[in-house]
Amino acid sequence: MLANVLYVIGNTFAYILSNFLPILLCVIFYTLAERKAMAAIQRRLGPSYITKHGILQPLADGLKALFKESIIPKRSDKGLFLLAPCIVLVIGFGNWGLIPYAPNEFYNYLNMKNFSDISISMFLLLAISSISVYGVILAGWASNSKYSFLGSIRSTAQMLSYEISLTVIIIPLILCNQTLNLKEIVYAQSALWNIWILWPLAIIFFIISLAETNRAPFDLPEAEAEIVAGYNIEYSGMLFAMFFLAEYSSMILISALNVIFFWGGWWIGFEESIASALAFSIKIAIYTFLFVLVRAALPRYRYDQLMYIGYMNILPISLALVAFISSIVVIVLHV
Repeated sequence: MLANVLYVIGNTFAYILSNFLPILLCVIFYTLAERKAMAAIQRRLGPSYITKHGILQPLADGLKALFKESIIPKRSDKGLFLLAPCIVLVIGFGNWGLIPYAPNEFYNYLNMKNFSDISISMFLLLAISSISVYGVILAGWASNSKYSFLGSIRSTAQMLSYEISLTVIIIPLILCNQTLNLKEIVYAQSALWNIWILWPLAIIFFIISLAETNRAPFDLPEAEAEIVAGYNIEYSGMLFAMFFLAEYSSMILISALNVIFFWGGWWIGFEESIASALAFSIKIAIYTFLFVLVRAALPRYRYDQLMYIGYMNILPISLALVAFISSIVVIVLHV
């Protein structure tokens, strides 16, 4: 009996390491790449003291957060205060289990479980991602701070407003690829990437990606002059680091979705596991650099401008494109 329990625990631990440790390392060193890129764009040095070229700066920051005291406000709801970052972090990293990195041979080679071959993996991923809103609401409410609460309300309204357009944008993709499976969407682009025929959707989806991940120029939760850093202002130490890691994990995740939806995912003309995974990683790296480039180049919008763009510009254009593309699909494919 004890041997079986230890076997299950060992397999679970090995699964966590093989699936989520690479994602954690990517998130950690993406912060270094962003700081270096921002420094180059703005003619600064960036991290340069912790080892050569500051390569281990993210690890130093992680250790600092680990040993820093996590202060819980006296009159806060301690249970919800601790639960909020856990929800955001679990969802931010858990969604990676549904992303197809490469053909099945890649998973077999690394002895990893593949959960991406679910028939409704796209729908499941979007449904799980929407739950992260609850973590933001709980963080602002449980802190018992007016600034945190206002920040959570603003962030939640922003995420919900752009999530409507995000859902609408998905409809033409489903119609054109005739599937809700992310892996089959990749295979459907073996002859022609979606970007060449659905490029207006790709542009809108990228804009929505910026708003959904609270990135500049839509980083209103971090409008320091107005709400003092937003819903996570009362968090410190590892609790704050959990929000930070979840945010960057979501950025890389939505970059992966951009690549899967419009740039052929890991498909490179043939099914070779290592080369496919490498090509997928390069495409994601290009998209994540675009996030950095936009942050460095564009100023932050006001909150009223943000909501106006979402409801008065993005949503009507998305609905018009859905109607237009759906009509073409019905005529051509006789769906």
